[in-house]
Amino acid sequence: MPQATATVADPADESSPGHRAAARAEATGSDFAPLLRAARDQGLLERRTDRYVLGIAANLAALGALITGFVLLGDTWWSLLLTLPLAVLWTRTAFVAHDAGHAQISADRRTSRLIALVHANLLLGMNEAWWNDKHVRHHANPNHIDKDPDVGVGALVWTQKQAEQREGFARWLTRNQARLFFPMLLLEGIALKIYGFQFLRRQPLRERAVSALLLTAHVGVYATLLFSTLSPGKAIVFALVLHALFGLHLGLAFAPNHKGMEMPDPDGERWGHLQRQVLTSRNVRGGVLTDWFLGGLNYQIEHHLFPSMPRPHLRLAQPLVRAHCAGIGMPYTETGLIESYRQALAHMHDVGEPLR
Repeated sequence: MPQATATVADPADESSPGHRAAARAEATGSDFAPLLRAARDQGLLERRTDRYVLGIAANLAALGALITGFVLLGDTWWSLLLTLPLAVLWTRTAFVAHDAGHAQISADRRTSRLIALVHANLLLGMNEAWWNDKHVRHHANPNHIDKDPDVGVGALVWTQKQAEQREGFARWLTRNQARLFFPMLLLEGIALKIYGFQFLRRQPLRERAVSALLLTAHVGVYATLLFSTLSPGKAIVFALVLHALFGLHLGLAFAPNHKGMEMPDPDGERWGHLQRQVLTSRNVRGGVLTDWFLGGLNYQIEHHLFPSMPRPHLRLAQPLVRAHCAGIGMPYTETGLIESYRQALAHMHDVGEPLR
């Protein structure tokens, strides 16, 4: 999850480079400046620590109840029924760490980092420093092929130019990446932990020690709990199923956000903040259930425009942003959840077309 000590530059944060850029934008009359003023005047940038305290307490209590139930069930295959609710609560935990890293919960950097470390490193075994390094670059230049690590070459590729360079098994993977996308998400929960441990060697010594201690504590407690309650075979199956469901849930929350949206031309004109964040992002329509399932990331446009805006305020900011975009003639993309997946998969299918 993002690291509070190096949070995404937010125009609403008066100490951030983004704020200084926004101040210059207001002086020169940029398209984003009036929107920033409106959000600030309506108090939408103020923290909602009370809401987060209640949410965090409820999530921790639910986790505690499920773990207690797991121990009481003992060595039985019925324990696998708990993997689904546990995966859901793990994803809630990841959302809290994400919001803490964006300074949505508290303006105090130490408090934000502590929350992120506890929820990401300790509770999930995910290195928030790794995620922060990746996520900051993503927010700065979403869908930019040279600057956004989320659209870099990996197991999947995002442009036909990337696809043309694939060889061997990777070439087969790209040809079929649209149909393989959701099955591959089942591996994401384990992959995130591996990436986090690999990133330790890139961290400063003191930060590395804290991260390594918490990651190791997670693995130790988690393994002890599993193997002291279940037989080795059941414990391994439980862990695999839980991580598969966790990775799938996370992928379902992140996939609709940018895949299949505009990708800035690296050699073209540099986009301003509003254009860079709005044209590359997609919102997902829905009610309270959608907001809960996607952790507020269904308001992806608003989140990218105002990274430190607390999650409860994103839906309140949406009418402002939509009206502002309509007023200046800028496209504002919003779809249903299923349609968002269809568009993302269609983009991945089109990317692999030359190889078929």
